Amino acid sequence: MAESGPDRVALVTGAAGGIGQAVVSLLRARGYGIIAEDISPAVGELGSDDMIVPLQADVSLTESAQRAVSLALDRFGRLDLLVNNAGLFLRKPTELCTDDDFDVLMATNVRGAFIHARESLGPLAQTRGSIVNLASISGLVGMPGQTVYAMTKGAIVQLTRQLAVEHAHRGIRVNAVAPGAVDTEFVAHARDAAADPDPAGSRASAISQHPIGRILTPAEVAEAIVFLASDAASGITGSILSVDGGYVAR
Repeated sequence: MAESGPDRVALVTGAAGGIGQAVVSLLRARGYGIIAEDISPAVGELGSDDMIVPLQADVSLTESAQRAVSLALDRFGRLDLLVNNAGLFLRKPTELCTDDDFDVLMATNVRGAFIHARESLGPLAQTRGSIVNLASISGLVGMPGQTVYAMTKGAIVQLTRQLAVEHAHRGIRVNAVAPGAVDTEFVAHARDAAADPDPAGSRASAISQHPIGRILTPAEVAEAIVFLASDAASGITGSILSVDGGYVAR
């Protein structure tokens, strides 16, 4: 156990992606020590600061969650925040979705969040910490071509509420952020994978559906996540905060 270290420690999954990197950067600026977990080797590039410890691991595996939590305790001596950010996207008509599509998305998006929460609860109870999950507007409203992805994000919404109610007496707060379209490579790759014949048109359509007239930046989503983890949000638990430029308010 570290003799001295940061006052607060976070475990961030999906740390190598656009939102994940923004969360890691903002948490570090706020003085957190961070376990940055991602299946991509690119996560190693986040470890230039000795307060950011990269872990390349598959979030869908129980041993990955156990390793991540143990690393937080061994390196920093505590855990105050879990950000369940890791996820996969799929845009495909329901009748074309395969069993493998379903299983892979459920494993990463839902089981990954669940097992990381489960393994973190004990340490979080010791610090009266919090969990922030990444939901989506796709988990709140119907989205054509997103059946499997939307199901996983709907599960995240309910996981958030369930954990909040079940563990409030331990001082653990659990909330979720539900972003609209975010300008990341994740979204661009999803369009490529779907063989979108008109990516520029799809982007314009997405922008038109957000009343603020643009899609979101990773930094805007990160600010909402870090707010929910902060003392300023001490009275908030079981909430789903839409960061969507007004999408679900239409």
